[in-house]
Amino acid sequence: METRRVTLKELASHLGLSITTVSRALAGYDDVSAATRRRVVEAARRLGYRPDPLGQRLRKGRTEAVGLVIPTPPGHFGDPFFLELAASLGESLQAHGLDLLVTACAPGPSELECYRRLVEGRRVDALVLARTRRHDERIRYLASRGVPFVCHGRSELALSFPYLDVDGEQGFLEATRHLIRLGHRRIGLINAPPELNFSRFRARGYARALEEAGIAWDDALVVTGDLTEEGGYRAARELLARPSRPTAVLCANDWMAIGAMHAAREEGMQPGEDLAVIGYDDIPVARFTHPPLTTLRQPIREAGRRLTEMLVAFMAGTPAEALQEVWVPELVVRGSDGPPRAPAADRGAAKTAMGGE
Repeated sequence: METRRVTLKELASHLGLSITTVSRALAGYDDVSAATRRRVVEAARRLGYRPDPLGQRLRKGRTEAVGLVIPTPPGHFGDPFFLELAASLGESLQAHGLDLLVTACAPGPSELECYRRLVEGRRVDALVLARTRRHDERIRYLASRGVPFVCHGRSELALSFPYLDVDGEQGFLEATRHLIRLGHRRIGLINAPPELNFSRFRARGYARALEEAGIAWDDALVVTGDLTEEGGYRAARELLARPSRPTAVLCANDWMAIGAMHAAREEGMQPGEDLAVIGYDDIPVARFTHPPLTTLRQPIREAGRRLTEMLVAFMAGTPAEALQEVWVPELVVRGSDGPPRAPAADRGAAKTAMGGE
C-alpha cells in the first residue's frame, strides 16, 4: 500500500512555520535564511514530503505536456502510422521531462475546435501536428496564439514554422520509375485527399516519372481514397472496373495498398502477378501481407525522436528557419510488385509456340 503523502500544510505545522515560508524555502528563494532552508529541506526529507506535481505546474503556469491530436475518422484510432509516431514521441518527450497528451478528432471543422480547447484551456505547453494541409488553419491558429509547435509535414502557408517532412515527391518518382522499368505503362494512382499537403507531392512525383517515360497522364487512372483499408479497397474497385484497367497501382499509404490487394483478389487477380501494388509508410504489417507489400519506408520512430528534439529546441528559442528538414523515403521491394502479366491469349500463343497444349 502506498504511504500517504505528507502535505505542505502538515510540514509547515510540524516546523512551526508558515506555509509560504516553507514553500519558498523548498523552492530555494534567497529571502529565506540559509539556516531555515536547511531545516525545512531536512524535515521534508525525514518526513517523506514530496511536492504535488500538479500544484507545481500550476504555480509555474506550465503543464509540462505536449499535445498530439490524431485526425482520424471514427473507428480508425488504430492507424499504425499514428500509433508508431505517438509511441516514439512519448518515449522521447519523457527524456525531457515532458508528457504526451494524445486525443483523437475527426478531420474537419471540429478538429480546429479541439486545438482551441487544448490551447485556451492551457492543457498543453506545445503541440505536434501531423498530416498537414495545404492551407492549414491549425498552423495559422497556433502561430497567431504564439504556441510552440512542430509539424510532421509542410504547408503552402506563408508562415515559417519548424517541420520535418519526408519527400513524397521523390518517393513516388522512384516508385513509378521502378514500375516503368518492370514494363508497366498503365499505372494507377490511389492518392490521399487533395487538401492534404503530401497528396500534391506524391502526385507530382508520379507525373514526373510518367513524363520522363513519355507516358501521358490519364485522369481515368487517378482516384482518391481516405487513407483507410476500406478507402483503398473502394478506390481499387473503381479502377479495376474501368474498360482499360491498370496493371499496377501506387497507393498513398500501406492501409490503402492492403485494401487494393483485397479488391484485386475479388476480381480474380493475384497481387504481384496480375496487379503490381506499392504502398507508402512501411507499417509493421506490410511484411506479413500476402504477398509481402512493396512500399516506401518513412522512418516513423526516428521522425518522432527528431520532432521532439526540434520542438524542445524551438521552445528554447532556436529560430524556426533552423528547424526545417526533409528526409528521403526508401523503396523497399518485396513481393507485391512485378512485371505486367501477359494477357491470357498471349500466354496461350507463347505456350503453343513452345510445344505446349
